[in-house]
Amino acid sequence: SDAMASSGLFFKDGKKRIDYILVYKKSSPQVEKRSTFEKNLRAEGLMLEREPAVTNSDIMFVKIHCPWETLCKYAERMNIRMPFRKKCYYTDWRSKTMGSLQRNIRELKSWLPRNPMKLDKEALPDLEETDCYTAPFSRARIHHFTINNKDSFFSNSTRSRIVHHVLQRTKYEDGKSKMGINRLLNNGTYEAAFPPHEGSHKSRHPIKTHGAQNHRHLLYERWARWGMWYKYQPLDLIRRYFGEKIGLYFAWLGWYTGMLIPAALVGLFVFLYGLFTMDSSQVREGGCSYIYYSYHSQCSFQNTVRSKEICEANETIMCPMCERNCTLQKLNESCIYAKVTHLFDNGGTVFFAIFMAIWATVFLEFWKRRRAVLTYDWDLIDWEDEEEELRPQFEAKYSQLERVNPITGKPEPFQPFPDKLSRLMVSVSGIFFMISLVLTAVFAVVVYRLVAMEQFASFKWYFIKKYWQFATSGTGVCINFMIIMSLNVVYEKVAYLLTDLEHPRTESEWENSFALKMFLFQFVNLNSSIFYIAFFLGRFAGRPGKYNKLFNRWRLEECHPSGCLIDLCLQMGVIMVLKQMWNNFMELGYPLLQNWWSRRKMKRRGQSMENKISLPQWEKDWNLQPMNLHGLMDEYLEMVLQFGFTTIFVAAFPLAPLLALLNNIIEIRLDAYKFVTQWRRPMPARATDIGIWYGILEGIGVLAVITNAFVIAITSDYIPRFVYAYKYGPCTDQGYRQEKCLKGYVNSSLSVFDLSELGMGYSGYCRYRDYRAPPWSSTPYEFTLQFWHVLAARLAFIIVFEHLVFGIKSFIAYLIPDIPKDLCDRMRREKYLVQEMMYEAELEHLQRERKKNGKQYHHEWP
Repeated sequence: SDAMASSGLFFKDGKKRIDYILVYKKSSPQVEKRSTFEKNLRAEGLMLEREPAVTNSDIMFVKIHCPWETLCKYAERMNIRMPFRKKCYYTDWRSKTMGSLQRNIRELKSWLPRNPMKLDKEALPDLEETDCYTAPFSRARIHHFTINNKDSFFSNSTRSRIVHHVLQRTKYEDGKSKMGINRLLNNGTYEAAFPPHEGSHKSRHPIKTHGAQNHRHLLYERWARWGMWYKYQPLDLIRRYFGEKIGLYFAWLGWYTGMLIPAALVGLFVFLYGLFTMDSSQVREGGCSYIYYSYHSQCSFQNTVRSKEICEANETIMCPMCERNCTLQKLNESCIYAKVTHLFDNGGTVFFAIFMAIWATVFLEFWKRRRAVLTYDWDLIDWEDEEEELRPQFEAKYSQLERVNPITGKPEPFQPFPDKLSRLMVSVSGIFFMISLVLTAVFAVVVYRLVAMEQFASFKWYFIKKYWQFATSGTGVCINFMIIMSLNVVYEKVAYLLTDLEHPRTESEWENSFALKMFLFQFVNLNSSIFYIAFFLGRFAGRPGKYNKLFNRWRLEECHPSGCLIDLCLQMGVIMVLKQMWNNFMELGYPLLQNWWSRRKMKRRGQSMENKISLPQWEKDWNLQPMNLHGLMDEYLEMVLQFGFTTIFVAAFPLAPLLALLNNIIEIRLDAYKFVTQWRRPMPARATDIGIWYGILEGIGVLAVITNAFVIAITSDYIPRFVYAYKYGPCTDQGYRQEKCLKGYVNSSLSVFDLSELGMGYSGYCRYRDYRAPPWSSTPYEFTLQFWHVLAARLAFIIVFEHLVFGIKSFIAYLIPDIPKDLCDRMRREKYLVQEMMYEAELEHLQRERKKNGKQYHHEWP
């Protein structure tokens, strides 16, 4: 008993298991509330025991144990499903007929190499009675359930959930709203309330030889260690230890990561296709020089690929791209940019955009099927969330207005519709104000780029002076990232303020409203600069001799001669990589630093290493960091924003799924390590889905189709090349062949300008990206017919692409049922068998009772 008590998992007698821990300060003035609350807890049937802290004399721990009778009473009230007495060996008739086939397949699999991603079955215990059905617990029919040991019949997570249920509904003062541990935590009566971990996550002995000490140790060795990065997750063990809500999060994260594998492979293939075709174009067939000083040049353009033409254009003069410090440059100086652009803008871009739109639909549809299987295996099919209690802030605000709750039939405070509407309008106005603040920050970055390009163009260092556009884009991205991370801090506080201003009725309503605001803020914050580069950069710059200027001072930025796609790729790559690195540091590095600091403070108080090791489990847990106030909101938000990066602009950055896959492989183990070792054990909560995030993911999937259509049509050169090959190329009426029909495309996409019109002492002609008439035509610098053809083709492509992809998405969603057919059959058969088994069990029980009393009995229902 002494050994078990010293482990920190039992009372001093070594028999009563600790199910929950309350922590308070002795110096707290809320003594009366605390004593009343604890007295009422004892009246509810809980057992309490106090224990002073070893490391802090002002801290007191209250250990809570829930005895068997109380567990049974509240398990019945909460409709907790427990293993039924009868077992079902066959859930489907097909399992009998296919028995021999399954045995043959099993023998064949035994000869094949073992899947390295699966965990060893010997290392994981059989956590649930998988061959037993479950039914809502009832004390009147307790004889129906499989109770081999009362101490282990209710799992630790179930016991903690029952105690939390009691803590939420116990009064600490007289009054309708004076109840619940949450209110006592908010007013400082208690410092913390949490279920204890099941012991240490480390052991002196190897797990292979001595086995796992507890489920926490097993989770660390088989899930949270970095060496397990390639293994499947033990979802049943995660669910048993942390609850269904956290189990569903890791199931969704694992499913998302697994679905990223085909997307990453296809994206990598598109990138490699661009890499291998970068220099595979034909060489020039003649000695014709690539000079465009005259519009009537008789030279024919023999290059087959745009990047090849740009790299060999050593005599083509481009118009200056800035106002004062830029010099005339040759087109071949953009060779590197053209080659890099070809990596992302090639023949596989359209295919990959369509593939990712279909991938997003398949991912969400098959996740619904996966969720249905998990909810069935975890006995969540018939579970309904109980009526939530009202938030204390809501009750305090509307305590004078009451109406009858249609669910409970009891009077409760309510919010009048005019008041709710007015608060919602104020909240929406705040959202629009914050979005306008984001746009202002983007505008500030745009102004910086306009000012910086003049400075970099006249820089003393030759490298920066030569690549001043890259320097401008790179520094602009870094500044934009710092603004993004700074505004995120502001957004969280504003989202708190606006959500509290709405006065949501329950905690789930508060979480959904807060999550939606945080997603909107951070989504606009991350993607606004990307949208600017994709759709606005260089679109309104004007033409040489008639450039548009911001505030009549700064000339608007133009796209590089090789296009704006390289700027978009740079923006996405830098922000995606830096954001993921920062998130990983904040998730793991920050808790590690906090725990290290708490251990250092313990040493300053004179605690030796031996005393630290001998601390009871409840005090070790107290020294860990509590789970985030938002629960899993931060985890979901990070992954949903990454999903947006992966799908919305994937046509411009096909490596995004690969980066997301690598990050998620780290993210799973990082979150696992954090939950197992760095955080206190969260309250095991139940849930049947991922909540509001599924709707957000569907919205991102729709937006991704529209955005990729615009990126391909407007940002990339896919449509101009297509129009040139079929309408203006050398083989207009000869059938389409890619290499032959794109000869001369670069010359066709460049217009001519008379340098003498600049008034800067230049003479001759220069070229610029546009479709305008030459200076010697009857309508100089007006848009040519090719411009309108390209514009019409772009609009037509957007319409056709969107309708085609949305049609495919809808058809796939229709084909894939939300629940697998075999699961539907198993669910229907289970309901039938449960009724049969309950009838038989009740009949057997009554017959035994009659036989015991000496009465005659018959094989029929009494």
